[in-house]
Amino acid sequence: MDKYVCIICGYVYDPAEGADDIPPGTSFEQLPAEWVCPVCGAGKDQFEKE
Repeated sequence: MDKYVCIICGYVYDPAEGADDIPPGTSFEQLPAEWVCPVCGAGKDQFEKE
């Protein structure tokens, strides 16, 4: 699965690790539409494939 980076703050979403309440193995595409960057609060539309 691909990693995605927040273009605002540089946070990298790694599907192998998950995030906060997102379990490991969850692809970026599977994240809820309302999911935001856990560091800066940017929406999914502010992420680019790494």
